[in-house]
Amino acid sequence: MALFVSSFLVLFLETALIRWMPAYVRLLAYFSNFILLASFLGIGVGCLVAGRRRNLLVWFPLVQLAVILAVDLLRLEVALPSTSTIYFSSGTAEAVVPVESTLLLPLLFTSVAALFVTVAQRMGRELSGKPPLRAYVINLLGSLTGVAAFALVSWLQLPPLVWFGVASAAALPFIVQGRRLVAAANIVLLACALAIVHRMEAGSLWSPYYRITIFQDRSDTVVEVNHIFHQSMAPVATKEYFYQWPYTVFGDSFDEVLILGAGTGTDVAAALGHGAKHVTAVDIDPVILRLGAERHPDRPYSDPRVTVICDDARHFLRTSTNKYDLVVFALIDSLTVQSSFSGVRLESYMFTKESFQAVRDHLSPRGAMVLYNYFREKWLVDRLANTAADAFGREPLGHVHRDRAYLAVMLEGPRLAELAAAPPLPPDVLAYGQSQAPSPADRLSRDPSVAPATDDWPFLYMRSRQLPRHYVAALALVLTVSALAVWLARGDRGQTRRGPPTPWSWHFFLLGAGFMLLETKSIVQFALLWGSTWSSASLAIASVLVMALASALVAGSVSEKCEHAPGRPAPPAQNGPNSQVVPGEARLPGAREPVLGRAPGRVAIRGRVPVAAALLALVALNYLVPVGRVTFESRAAESLFYGLLVFSPVFCAGLLFSDSFRRSSSTAADFGANLLGAMVGGVGEYLSLLAGYRSLLFLVAACYMLAIASRRIASRRIADCGLRIAD
Repeated sequence: MALFVSSFLVLFLETALIRWMPAYVRLLAYFSNFILLASFLGIGVGCLVAGRRRNLLVWFPLVQLAVILAVDLLRLEVALPSTSTIYFSSGTAEAVVPVESTLLLPLLFTSVAALFVTVAQRMGRELSGKPPLRAYVINLLGSLTGVAAFALVSWLQLPPLVWFGVASAAALPFIVQGRRLVAAANIVLLACALAIVHRMEAGSLWSPYYRITIFQDRSDTVVEVNHIFHQSMAPVATKEYFYQWPYTVFGDSFDEVLILGAGTGTDVAAALGHGAKHVTAVDIDPVILRLGAERHPDRPYSDPRVTVICDDARHFLRTSTNKYDLVVFALIDSLTVQSSFSGVRLESYMFTKESFQAVRDHLSPRGAMVLYNYFREKWLVDRLANTAADAFGREPLGHVHRDRAYLAVMLEGPRLAELAAAPPLPPDVLAYGQSQAPSPADRLSRDPSVAPATDDWPFLYMRSRQLPRHYVAALALVLTVSALAVWLARGDRGQTRRGPPTPWSWHFFLLGAGFMLLETKSIVQFALLWGSTWSSASLAIASVLVMALASALVAGSVSEKCEHAPGRPAPPAQNGPNSQVVPGEARLPGAREPVLGRAPGRVAIRGRVPVAAALLALVALNYLVPVGRVTFESRAAESLFYGLLVFSPVFCAGLLFSDSFRRSSSTAADFGANLLGAMVGGVGEYLSLLAGYRSLLFLVAACYMLAIASRRIASRRIADCGLRIAD
């Protein structure tokens, strides 16, 4: 039970911090995967020090309180002097402390890692006290329960007080053990942490994506997410001209209108005001939609002509068969990443070439697409114009206000052929919070050298395929901190360690790196199938854990059949209370490689090579058949095909890990090495910025081939050692 609860606590707290910290530390909205990497480091180090006599979990309440206080007091802001990567800072007059990412990220990384060291040490001890595969299955069940629990609080839109309350309740049985004075102090620290979290969330709404605050500024109702201006609600007649631009150009002639990223409803109000017979309003955030229904002065969502759909826009395009006279890309900038596993923004897959092609296929014969936003940089305008030109096979019609943060308006689609001449350019922009001085527009003139975004390389806000210097600097510091932490954790501290230091397992390290890269690729590409919503992200993570659990159960079942086969020798006795001498590792010279699965009367699969070969074949198939390459008439058939295609390599990878873990002689240390490898694999995900996500599959294949090779090398060394002992 203790292993289940500690595993639950680790994953629940990890997902809670990934949601909570970016709501206050703006930089983490774009680097939430650093929290994931920090948690992997902390869990790995915690498992490595599981043998130390000192119980680190008693420090959990104090370290958690320190992390919460740091987030509460620093209020740090993005300060990245980059024109090659676009971030969005607060845009408010609130006092902030500018800190470069190369200084801030390692600080946050270290503090989060320290928090997880305290929790994971207990989990590591519980792993060491049980048979390896049984312990792994319990760990996965606890992790799955953690994912399900956080998905539930997200669905219920519960505030962080509940999140940290659940984590504190899970930790409570562990921290009250021991001296009464320490237990009482820890309970007080947990209560203080909850009180601070409750004070911080005052006046906020918590959607599955953001911390949302609203306030009134004269006639506008302003919506902020994670302390950043997001949108404002006011009568459409007082808003910027671009909301009504397609109707100015083509007249009130659009019957069926689709609004992607409808938000609080201004675009919907514009369509209704210009005679649309039916408007489909799609937005990913249920709380934003609810605010629009309750507080927008034009009440667009109360109109019977409007159908509101809470969904990812790309997923809606994949599942809808309707045709539209006008498709509107509203002011879409999510200000957060898609998931903690990647640097892809929540809306990035809406602006790829494949997405624009999907819009093209949903247009009626006289349909049009309109796209507008404040794009901040000229090259971003060029990227979107080039993407639209590639998807539609014709030049987009548009203009740019250079002195209004590169506000650009673009029109595309077959309806443009009906224009005898380009419409007059608008003379100025009347925008909330901006100067009212004239701001004339220039005709759109695109630079064709700026590459379009694609589903394989969806990094809309990066100028070119590169690793930005601040990424490299931050990652280098993170890896340095990680190497130092591992060196200290594995240092020989005989007077405080329960047993001798365990050898480092490159096999488990490489398995972890490969699995993390495979998991990242699967979850990111999974969004193309079922959308980038929080629910599909939770489902994807749960699917990975279920595949790992299934592989562990299969490996355990096969192992049991193997052990009960007629004529099979009994396993040797254990060497110490927490150490298992594994059959097939320290075997006599000339002994045969143990089978992965053999039952009486059944054909056996010998060794790990066949499983590894199947894994590499499936990885190659995923490279050759990306999501969306094969089309189906049935959505169920498509989901089944791509679900099996994407997650079958995860199952094979789980089989390899489970088989190796079954033979582990030091479960905590090997599990720690595996998690540290996962952290390095998470860093390797940034290489997708250079070559795209399909390229990660080459790294996956390399990691697993090296893992198999390292295992064979280790086995030969053990055999050689046995020969020397026999001599």
